[in-house]
Amino acid sequence: MSNSSNRVSEFFNSESETNDLLWQYVKSLSPETVTQLSKPASAEVFQVMERNITGLLGNLPSEHFGVTVTTNRENLGRLLASAMISGYFLRNAEQRMNFEMVLQGSETDNSEID
Repeated sequence: MSNSSNRVSEFFNSESETNDLLWQYVKSLSPETVTQLSKPASAEVFQVMERNITGLLGNLPSEHFGVTVTTNRENLGRLLASAMISGYFLRNAEQRMNFEMVLQGSETDNSEID
């Protein structure tokens, strides 16, 4: 078993750190993995995520207001979890859309052959 697999199983088997499990896991990821997971696959996904987070935080224009967001650790963790779930959902939706487009294209190609 690889070192990263050991780290993952260590966190899932630990009962004393249940509240910080996700944070511990994220901290255990390599910088390359975090960078890869943090980049949306398309500009559309990025825009939807940006709108989602802006909606959660509020949308005062920065050119007219000096906006400062203050929160506690628990609420920041919830925001992070919400953003991660939204990101996974959008990524899966994007993959499904691309898959359906490819299938529709192959169905069109097959109907032209008949």
